[in-house]
Amino acid sequence: MLKIKEAVIVEGRYDKLKLSNILDTLIIETNGFGIYKNKEKLKFIKRLAEERGIIIITDSDHSGFQIRNFISAGIPKEQIKHIYIPDVYGKEKRKNQPSKEGKIGVEGMDDKLLKKLFENADIDFTQANKENPIKACHLYELGITGVANAAENKKKLLKALSLPEFLSTKALLSFINSSMTKDEFFVLANSVLNN
Repeated sequence: MLKIKEAVIVEGRYDKLKLSNILDTLIIETNGFGIYKNKEKLKFIKRLAEERGIIIITDSDHSGFQIRNFISAGIPKEQIKHIYIPDVYGKEKRKNQPSKEGKIGVEGMDDKLLKKLFENADIDFTQANKENPIKACHLYELGITGVANAAENKKKLLKALSLPEFLSTKALLSFINSSMTKDEFFVLANSVLNN
């Protein structure tokens, strides 16, 4: 599994699932063209680009390029890396028919090919909190998951970190582990949750 600093932007849930098998990083879905209307998510992506950089990997069809260009338009070039998948014709296993253009998307690409694309890109492979990562059990101890007022506590923490409320616990852990030390996180969390 490749641990990288940059957040990865994909079109949909199946792309995210596919890349989760090869990458250890924060992966954000645009929900296809849903990104056009979701100002909060777009703002979050721009923030990620500024703080840690982003990698955009979309399908090689027209829709994928439109989404890529839409996101790229508002972000400085030095904060974005692009990975392009090759044109492979066919259909994904879960679909009854091929896409309109007949191309396989990110979700249908071979794991080895995807890993090679990331390894050949100018990616920041990082070791942040690798030895001693923040885990779900730490969030439980702090009351952010698994307790009666966990939703309220998580909301406070997300607000303090200027993160969107839609962020999953897994994505939150990925963000924390790649952006701050364990000590920094505990100081921040205790300050936020005990006020």
